[in-house]
Amino acid sequence: MSVRTGLTTLIAVAAVFTLTSCGGESQGSTEQAPVEISVKNLAYAPNSVTVHTGQTVTWIFEDQGMPHDVVFAELGIKSDLQGSGTYSQTFDKAGTFTYTCTPHPNMTGTIIVEG
Repeated sequence: MSVRTGLTTLIAVAAVFTLTSCGGESQGSTEQAPVEISVKNLAYAPNSVTVHTGQTVTWIFEDQGMPHDVVFAELGIKSDLQGSGTYSQTFDKAGTFTYTCTPHPNMTGTIIVEG
């Protein structure tokens, strides 16, 4: 469950941890915390997150009327949204992936995917 508090620091911390079942015997199931990145004020926040393979990252466009996108040049991926809504990407392989905003090339971010 994700609670939006406006504090992107909480999102960055949640991205590092996974929730496991508590109790006497392990069930073997793991639920990964959602990872959200705010696109606002000409910045991605947080601009670097670490996730596990198979995890999905969601960018939330919060700059009303400001054109933004998410482009992973080395993967040939570009978000199909421009400045509103959300964009999600699931990372199926380990590596470090840099993304940028086409209209604002100073906006960059990094997704670190661990196996």
